Amino acid sequence: MTYDLILAGGGLANGLIAWRLKQQRPAWRVLCIEAQKLIGGNHTWSFHDGDLTPEQHDWLAPLVVKRWPCYDVHFPARSRRLNSGYASITSERFAEVIGAELGDDLRVGQRIIDLTPTSVTLANGERVQARAVIDGRGARASARMVLGHQAFVGQLLRLQAPHGLVAPIIMDARVAQGQGYRFVYVLPFSPDTVLIEDTHYVDRHTLSPDQLRAHIAEYAEAQGWAVQACLREETGVLPITLAGDFEGFWSEAQGHPLSGLRAGLFHCTTGYSLPHAVRLADWVAQQHDLDASVLAAGIRSIAYKIWRSQRFYRLLNRMLFLAGRPEYRWQVMQRFYGLSDGLICRFYAGQNSFSDKLRVLSGKPPVPLGEAVRAMLRYHPRHYGIRE
Repeated sequence: MTYDLILAGGGLANGLIAWRLKQQRPAWRVLCIEAQKLIGGNHTWSFHDGDLTPEQHDWLAPLVVKRWPCYDVHFPARSRRLNSGYASITSERFAEVIGAELGDDLRVGQRIIDLTPTSVTLANGERVQARAVIDGRGARASARMVLGHQAFVGQLLRLQAPHGLVAPIIMDARVAQGQGYRFVYVLPFSPDTVLIEDTHYVDRHTLSPDQLRAHIAEYAEAQGWAVQACLREETGVLPITLAGDFEGFWSEAQGHPLSGLRAGLFHCTTGYSLPHAVRLADWVAQQHDLDASVLAAGIRSIAYKIWRSQRFYRLLNRMLFLAGRPEYRWQVMQRFYGLSDGLICRFYAGQNSFSDKLRVLSGKPPVPLGEAVRAMLRYHPRHYGIRE
């Protein structure tokens, strides 16, 4: 069979595309192929209310496992509650809902060994063709991008007694620092169930999972929480973009339509990718021509607009990673969370105004001024000794 569209990889971006097409384009023949036994992997994806439109909130609602009306942040010299809604999706719910909807249009446990813009070849030798193939098999390494890393281990824990939290803790930086900016991320899914992630913004990820697990145990103990059981564990290393050559990065795609992290569709400071995945799913569902070259050009155009709009965030990343000592990076974020609610909301949505950007950069920087200026100027890979 020749399909209208093949989605290579069943992660967040491609899963949402497949699901949205079932809703909006049921006549299209769409096939999603995932190497693992379930789509969605082993993740928790979260987003802020202001990241999506009301219509997007509506169609995404069946995937949401928990919503909160606010969230907290904690730093050595500042604690604050922000009255902005927050929600989370788990990979279990993702696989349950989308897997059931796709039915026979989802193939799991099948590894792709070769891919062209209009075909995939599976490890069993089968070749499947389509008018277009979107490659969403995760981030790809590229010398055209200069990256820091957001490395984490998260554990979903059942506690022996209620934890007492009424809101998520998006950042708790009142913990020992180290090779970079460290914070703990806490999602209270039920009165006695909580996800705790130990997160590090580091130049290179050298911490072992056992070290991060020990940090989680120490944090739970410090809160007075006795752990009954670990229900699930997830690990990840998200890219944090400092600088890059957009044209060079996309030339490596060689005309393939891309999605998700593979297309660079994520917030380059926070690593959040769900809002971009939702917008891409809506965009694909609005297309009338599934020609591979048309899709590739359209997605590249979307990625370019996002790349340009995130120039300011890459500058902030360079100040965070390149200016000052790694163990004091938390000071940058502590200062940021002293700004207005609206500015912070627009930051997560990637929609800061010119006046917002001036406000972020105004005043005495929390890092050495000379190092901050040098970091600001290192916007291209050649400034890091990377040759084309």
